[in-house]
Amino acid sequence: MAIYRAKTDSWYVERITSFLAGFFVFFSVLLGLITGNKYFFYFTAFVGFMLMFYAVTGICPSSILIHKMGVPSQLERYCNEKK
Repeated sequence: MAIYRAKTDSWYVERITSFLAGFFVFFSVLLGLITGNKYFFYFTAFVGFMLMFYAVTGICPSSILIHKMGVPSQLERYCNEKK
């Protein structure tokens, strides 16, 4: 059985995107439970939809924004290490 382990020695686009998605889901569920306001769960549903959208299409708007802010992707970091 293979185990996938992401590199954790640096932050790259894919790792930041996963962190933000998890943070947004956790924080919106927490706010929804604490405040009793059901509208926070709509944000959780939106994040889940965007994760499925990325899985189907390969397009992730948050990754595009993070990359435009100057954060390299894992592939770019790997290619720069090989030179």
